[in-house]
Amino acid sequence: MIQKQKGCNDIKGYEAKVWKYVEAVIDATMEKYNYNYIRTPLFEATELFHRGIGESTDIVTKETYDFEDRGGRKITLRPEGTAGVVRSYIEDKMYGDPTQPVKVYYNGTMYRYERPQSGRDRELTQFGMEVLGSDDPLSDAEVISLAVNIYKMLGLKEIKVNINSLGDAESRNNYREALINYFKPRIGELCEDCQSRLEKNPLRILDCKVDSEHELLKNAPKTIDYLNDESKERFDSVKEYLDILGVNYEVNPNIVRGLDYYNHTVFEIEAKVEGFGSNNVLGGGGRYNGLVGQLDGPDTPCIGFASGIGRLVKALELEKVKMPLVLDIDLFLMYVNEDEKKYAAYLSQELRMAGFIVDTEYVGRGLKAQFKQADRLNAKYIAVLNSEDLNNNEIKIKNNRTKEEETISLDALIYYLDEKLNASDEYDDCTCSDLECNCGGDCCHDECEHEHCSCGHHHE
Repeated sequence: MIQKQKGCNDIKGYEAKVWKYVEAVIDATMEKYNYNYIRTPLFEATELFHRGIGESTDIVTKETYDFEDRGGRKITLRPEGTAGVVRSYIEDKMYGDPTQPVKVYYNGTMYRYERPQSGRDRELTQFGMEVLGSDDPLSDAEVISLAVNIYKMLGLKEIKVNINSLGDAESRNNYREALINYFKPRIGELCEDCQSRLEKNPLRILDCKVDSEHELLKNAPKTIDYLNDESKERFDSVKEYLDILGVNYEVNPNIVRGLDYYNHTVFEIEAKVEGFGSNNVLGGGGRYNGLVGQLDGPDTPCIGFASGIGRLVKALELEKVKMPLVLDIDLFLMYVNEDEKKYAAYLSQELRMAGFIVDTEYVGRGLKAQFKQADRLNAKYIAVLNSEDLNNNEIKIKNNRTKEEETISLDALIYYLDEKLNASDEYDDCTCSDLECNCGGDCCHDECEHEHCSCGHHHE
C-alpha cells in the first residue's frame, strides 16, 4: 500500500471544513483591508531563495527541497512566500503601477525538509501578506493589526504581540560587530552551527534552538541598545500607531526572526492556548527594505507577515472555538424505482442551481437504508419521490427534525424550501453544542415545548 510521505497530511472531513472556514475568514478580512490575492509558483529558481532568504539561514542550509529538472535547471520547492512575491513584483514591474503601495496576500503550501513534530511538517500551508512600496511606520502597524484581527475574528482571545527593531543598516552593522565581539571569546561553548554563524551572520546565533538556554544567549547584547536616533524614532512611531489601532504589544529585544532579509520592525504573535506547549507563536514577520534591491529590482521598502494555517487550526481546536460550519444538507431526495431515480437526478440539479445543498442515493440502497443515510448527512428535509405523486405534480416533504410531513406542489418546492430554511436560521446560527430543557424533565427535544439552548435562545 502506498502511503503519504513523512511530514505530510491529508486534510479531509470535519477538519477540511475548519480549514475552509479559516481560509474564508482570512479572505474576507484581507478584502476589508484592500489586499489583493496573489498566487506564485510552487517551485522557483534555487537562486531566488539562496539570494533572497540568505545563504546562512537554516532554511537554505538544511531545509530546502532542491533538485534539477530535465533541462538541468536548479529548482527549489518554495520554503516561504515572500521571496516569490518579491520576484513577481520585480518581474511584472509592479513598482511602476501608479496605485502604490502594492498590498497583496497569499495562501499556499510551503516545503521544508525538517524533522516532523507537533505543529511542524515538511509540507505546511501558510497565509501571509506583503506591503511593497511604503516605508511609513503606519504600514508596519497595519500589518500587525491585520494579523491580530484575523486571529481575533477566528475566536482566539489571549493574543500577545512581541515587537522589536533591528534598526537600519548602520544600526544592524553596529549590533553585528557587538555580537561578534561578545561571542568570540567563548564561541567554542556553543554548537557547531553557532560557531559557523559567528562571522557569516551572528544574529542567527540568537535564534539557535540547541543553545537557547545557554547563558551566553540569555545575556547577549540587545538590538535596541544599538539603534541610532533615526531608527529609535521610527520604532517609536510604529508603537504609537499600534496604540492608535488598539493593539496590545510588548517590546521584546530577543525577537530577531530567522531570515536574513529583515531590518527595522520585527514581530511575533503568540496565542495563550492551554496545551499548545512552550512554543505558542502563531506567526510573525517584519520589514525588509533591502530585499527587492538585492534581487535586482529598484530599492523598495517592504513589510510582511506569515502564519501557518495548520498551527492556527490546532490552536482553535485546543481553545474549543465554535465555528459556524455547514455540517448538514438542506434536502435528501429518496426514491425506489428507476423512473423516480431519473427524476431525483433532474430535481437535485435544479435545486442545487437554485442555491440549496441537496444530495440523493447513489449506491442502490433500499428506503430504510436511505433514511439512515439522510440522518448521517444531517439532512434538514427529506423527500421520498413517489411516481403517483409526481404524476400529480406533487411531492411529500418531511422535516427531519420535527418529523412533520407535508404534500406540496412541485412548482412551489423552491419557494417552500426557501421559506422553511430561512425560518430556521435562528436555530442554525446558534453555536451551542448541546440543548437544555428548562422544564426539568428528561424529555425529547423534538417534542418538548420548553426547549432552550444553553445560550438562552428559544427554539420552537
